[in-house]
Amino acid sequence: MHNKIEDIEIRLFLEAIYLKYHYDFRGYAMASIKRRLLQARDQFGCRSISMLQDMVLHDEDMLAALMSYLTVQVSELFRDPAYFRAIREKVVPHLKTYPSLKVWIAGCSTGEELYAFAILFREEGLEERTLFYATDINQESLRKAEAGVYDLDRMRLFTENHRLSGGKTSLSDYYTAAYGAATFDKSLRKHVVFSDHSLVTDAVFAETQFVSCRNVLIYFNRDLQNRAVALFAESLSRKGFLGLGAKETLRFTDHHDKFDEFAREERLYQKREAA
Repeated sequence: MHNKIEDIEIRLFLEAIYLKYHYDFRGYAMASIKRRLLQARDQFGCRSISMLQDMVLHDEDMLAALMSYLTVQVSELFRDPAYFRAIREKVVPHLKTYPSLKVWIAGCSTGEELYAFAILFREEGLEERTLFYATDINQESLRKAEAGVYDLDRMRLFTENHRLSGGKTSLSDYYTAAYGAATFDKSLRKHVVFSDHSLVTDAVFAETQFVSCRNVLIYFNRDLQNRAVALFAESLSRKGFLGLGAKETLRFTDHHDKFDEFAREERLYQKREAA
């Protein structure tokens, strides 16, 4: 009975967030959103989700704090190095045939994925012809991404990931270290547009040649997954590329027939010519 009441409270809570703030989490996978909301409830000292809802509806500052629970912030530079190695070795030769490129990092979180792409494209001679769109619904995450400052103790892992991805330089060439933090060179953001964008409610804003959206779809229900993949298909130019997370696939979406598997193990897809 208690679980049933909690589920009702959560549905009402998500509806309230949508009506008041226009953030739509109603189609997120229930098990995942429930786990995170229960963590938030405990963290903010609330007896129930309804009490948490009351706080959020009457205090807009609470929403910013809550977004760190509602949106997943787990990332690292060159995460899953084989993914970036496949891009470097298999996708880049195709991208080099374009006079100009647009790359969309959807759900960019705190920016690690973006900097990985910016570094890879610089190493492969594509940076100057590329415009990157880094989007997320979490304003605080976007602020951190734009700042490009990370804990120095993360650099060892980032450096190893970069090496395994086929990096052609030393990662330390791209950041300065001071006071326990690593600050990535602002030149890496020279061709970047940071933007608030929701895969749940917003439309496509540009034609792109590459979309990387990793470890986002796993938190969506089937309808939202279909909506997101439809956005990617609409955004991508003919023969453009889509990259997903290691546990994600297009196989069960309504739009799988618009893509060919380009590198199966690394979850890289290419939009079909007639799609």
